[in-house]
Amino acid sequence: MSLKDLLMQDLKAAMQEKDVLKKTTVTMLRAAVKQVEVDQRIELQDQDIVEIVAKQIKQKRAAIEEFSKGGRQDLVDEALAEIHILEAYLPEQLTEEQIKTMILEAIAETGASTPKDMGKVMGIMTPKTKGLADGKLVATLVKEHLNQ
Repeated sequence: MSLKDLLMQDLKAAMQEKDVLKKTTVTMLRAAVKQVEVDQRIELQDQDIVEIVAKQIKQKRAAIEEFSKGGRQDLVDEALAEIHILEAYLPEQLTEEQIKTMILEAIAETGASTPKDMGKVMGIMTPKTKGLADGKLVATLVKEHLNQ
């Protein structure tokens, strides 16, 4: 089953279960997918949809920081619940150990040795981890390895 079909199925289930948060979250995601398809006049594949899901999660995490600063715990809780719903549409995420192994391989491949070489390593890591790991986490781990 394609991711688009799964989204439609989950939307119907959320409406039947009267799960307002899930219905709203899935509707928002489907709208983002449809917007890209209309703008680019293409039919998105599952990998493209995964990228949209990851982008939505990244936006929610940024919003959580702002809501926390503003003392709006209700909005923080809602955004966390939305992230939990969205994460169901991502493939299994890489563990920190798997990411560290990939970083060591990328460092060996590029010959990187200083923090100035971070761009080279990230150039290799980004395509390999897209949709499989949080980019911020990958960048932090790369920085740690290059600062050793």
